[in-house]
Amino acid sequence: MSRNVGNLDRILRVILGVVLISLVFVGPKTAWGWIGVIPLVTAFIGFCPAYRLLGICTAARNSKEA
Repeated sequence: MSRNVGNLDRILRVILGVVLISLVFVGPKTAWGWIGVIPLVTAFIGFCPAYRLLGICTAARNSKEA
């Protein structure tokens, strides 16, 4: 499983995940906020299955991979 999520993308995913999860405790207090776990997990592992399906890669390419 190779990385397909870049650094900026990872930062944005962490922010989005934290915001969504905070809605569980602060906002409308519904379980839908737990969907924020998905961007957090994909940010921490650096891999997004949806990106793989769509052929998207925001990670920088190493010269060794070429």
